[in-house]
Amino acid sequence: MDAALVTAIGVIASAVVAGAAAMYGSRISGRAQREGNAVTGFNSLTDQLQEERKELRADLAALRLELATERAETARLKLLVQTLGGTP
Repeated sequence: MDAALVTAIGVIASAVVAGAAAMYGSRISGRAQREGNAVTGFNSLTDQLQEERKELRADLAALRLELATERAETARLKLLVQTLGGTP
C-alpha cells in the first residue's frame, strides 16, 4: 500500500463517519424540535383553558348576582302582597 491509497481510504472513512454523525445529529435535533413543539402547544392550550375558565367564572358571578336580584324582588313582592292582605 502506498501513501496515496492510505490517504484515500482515510478520507473515505472520515467522510463516512462525518455522514453518520450528521445523520445522528439531525435525528436528535428533530426529536428535540418535536418535543419543543409539543411543550409549546401544551402551554398554548393551558393558556386558552385558563382564559376560558376566567370568562366562565365572570359569567357565573353575573348569573349569581342576577339570581340574588330576582330573589330579592320576589321577597319584596311577597311582602307587598302580605301587607295588602293577600296570600303569596
